[in-house]
Parts: sequence; C-alpha cells; structure tokens
Amino acid sequence: MIQPGRRILIVDPDTGMAEEFRAMFRAKSYDVEVCGGLTDAIMILRNAKFGCVVMDVRLPELMGYEAVPILRAIEPSLAVILTTASNTKEIEDRARREGIHYYYIKSFDRKELEQAVDSLFQAGAKLRRGPS
Repeated sequence: MIQPGRRILIVDPDTGMAEEFRAMFRAKSYDVEVCGGLTDAIMILRNAKFGCVVMDVRLPELMGYEAVPILRAIEPSLAVILTTASNTKEIEDRARREGIHYYYIKSFDRKELEQAVDSLFQAGAKLRRGPS
C-alpha cells in the first residue's frame, strides 16, 4: 500500500533504467512517476507535488544540474537526487553546487540509492511531525 507523501518523479532518458528505478521504489511503497526529459518533468511538476526527483545528469534538453534551478523555480523545496552512468569530477562539482540531496553513480549498489531516498522521506516526516 502506497503511503501519502511518498511521491517520486524519475527523470531519465534511459527507459530501461527509469523502469528499473520505478519497480525498485514501488516495491518499497513509493508512488512513482517516470518521464524522459526536462520538458515532461516541468509539466508533471506543475500539476502534482513530489517529495523527490531522481534525475539523470544527462537529459535530452540540457545537463541535469542545469535543470535543478528550473525545477526549483516550480517547487522551491524540491529534493533532487542526481544520477549518472559515468562520473567525472567536473560533473560532480557542478551537481553539488546546485544543492542536490544526493549524487548517485548508477554502477553502485542500488541499496545506496534506496537508502538516500528513504532517509530523505524519513527526514521530511520528522519535520512535518515536529521535534520529539
């Protein structure tokens, strides 16, 4: 059963990878939508609230780290996790400058990505409930 407030938007032009991520997060009871690029992500974000965007660094329109400010103009509190198939120091530096929540290299264990998303939503739930 999907719990309220656990919505993830996956933005990845690699449909196989996007579907793998979708299945992984749905198995953990997240509500997941998938799209292939920035244009679709903008339309989706204008019509629905998401707690997190998991976005590839290489989008058809531009680099994912360049898309972060555009998405945050729509939803300022949006948590972003950037993913990449091939890491470079330059991409990592540019991505981190955008204040992303997590930077995930796709060749790493998927558990790492799951934990990053879980911790993001757990922290958000604690903020909504207030201090213990």
